[in-house]
Amino acid sequence: MTHILKAKIKNFKKFLDYEIYFDPKRNILVGDNEAGKSTILTAIELVLSGSRSKVENLGIEALLNTRAVSAFLEDEKNIDSLPRLHIELFLNDTGNPDLNGKNNSDGTYADGLQLICEPNEELSTEIRQVLEAEGDNFPFEFYVTKFITFSGEAYSSYRKFLRFLSIDSTQINNEYANRQYVKSMYEATTEQRIRYRLMNEYRQQKNTFKDTQLNVINDDLEEYDFAIRSGSKFNLETDLTLTEDDIPIENRGKGKQCFIKTAFALRERDEGKTIDVLLLEEPENHLSHTSMYKLIGQVEKAHDNQVIIATHSSLISSRLDLRKSILLNSAATKPAYLTDLTRNTAKFFAKAPNHNILEHVLSEKVILVEGDAEYILMECLYERTKGHPPSEDGIHIISVGGTSFKRYMEVSKLLSIKTVVIRDNDGDHQKNCTNNYHDHLADCIAVYADEDNNRTTFEICMYQDNKEICDDLFSGGNIQLEPQDYMLKNKTTSAFRLLDEKKSEITAPTYIREAIEWISE
Repeated sequence: MTHILKAKIKNFKKFLDYEIYFDPKRNILVGDNEAGKSTILTAIELVLSGSRSKVENLGIEALLNTRAVSAFLEDEKNIDSLPRLHIELFLNDTGNPDLNGKNNSDGTYADGLQLICEPNEELSTEIRQVLEAEGDNFPFEFYVTKFITFSGEAYSSYRKFLRFLSIDSTQINNEYANRQYVKSMYEATTEQRIRYRLMNEYRQQKNTFKDTQLNVINDDLEEYDFAIRSGSKFNLETDLTLTEDDIPIENRGKGKQCFIKTAFALRERDEGKTIDVLLLEEPENHLSHTSMYKLIGQVEKAHDNQVIIATHSSLISSRLDLRKSILLNSAATKPAYLTDLTRNTAKFFAKAPNHNILEHVLSEKVILVEGDAEYILMECLYERTKGHPPSEDGIHIISVGGTSFKRYMEVSKLLSIKTVVIRDNDGDHQKNCTNNYHDHLADCIAVYADEDNNRTTFEICMYQDNKEICDDLFSGGNIQLEPQDYMLKNKTTSAFRLLDEKKSEITAPTYIREAIEWISE
């Protein structure tokens, strides 16, 4: 199967110069807002489409990188220095000589396709006049769009080298998007000669209907006839729709539409009729949890398709193998990959319930705690230590459970995420907190616990360092236990009461203050 090996993106939307590699089968783009997930999908779709009209509809002004434009206008405004938009898709060896050549920025023989938007050389005189005029007038209107293979041949939307499909759940109810989806699926599953024959037959049927049915009306007209529209805007492909149980997909709910479209695109077909590349934009939108699992199951069964998904869902990224994730950060100049994650850790996140792996991998700094009580109070303890919330320092707090620390530490080590683990010593600090994590530490990872083996848990430390407050809160009334015992047997309730009633008075234990100082540096 033909698939994309890598994309090189220059001066396109948010990317000045960007390179990203893809897995032949499954790719999950994850990142914060404005990280470029949608931009990458758009770049791929434009190159594969070979459609000048798509580029023109989006507009060169919206596609050309704003920093490149600003830098040009601030300089001498020389026509030879005008920025050039360039997107290259490097493909696997297809055996197609029309795709292979050295016409690429790597200068090596490879199969590939590229989109170039650059100033029109034939209009150089007009462009110079625009640039010589006063003010910051950029000649967007004088740019020309080219689609070229690495062999140097031009191509267009009438000649597609890959069968691809883009499904954007944010546009799922858009009439144009639905029409384009049906058209793309029809073209991908039906040979061109058959499409032409059916189109011709459909047109003839329209003419027959006019002659045999509309003649009843037309015979009474003198100079005019009623007729059936035909032509490029009124043909078989524009009238087609896709149905399930005789219900058109556009009449289904948004979630059902997304599921039907994805499932139909990924289903097994005869050789030569399979979608090579499927682009999915945030498929989790409009889907219930149950439908999400079904959709993931459909993607997991896809063996002959390259699937590239942009998502914010931890469920999608982990269930489809975290090692296939490509991490994008709005501040980073290149993507990060989890391909080196061990199989067991990837499997853990695929099966573990209620994890926060995406929150973790997209963070710059993380505090990992092992229980609900610690999670409930940690932000308060941070504020009591630093005078402001952890979010101001770019720090996320995540509750993971003590047995999972090493899984998250492996991810942190791989991605150089500054991470502090705050845990109980469980009666043996050397064994549980030092020796236990010896092979998982790094410059960016530290473990903190109380060094006094008699202070075995978070609750005991909180009680002993806030004895007067805790004795007052957890004594008398219906409470029969000693305050410390009550806190140990009612961890979550105790934490909530401390936060609700004493958050401005409680003191953080020393090991927690030290951990906070380290992570906030």
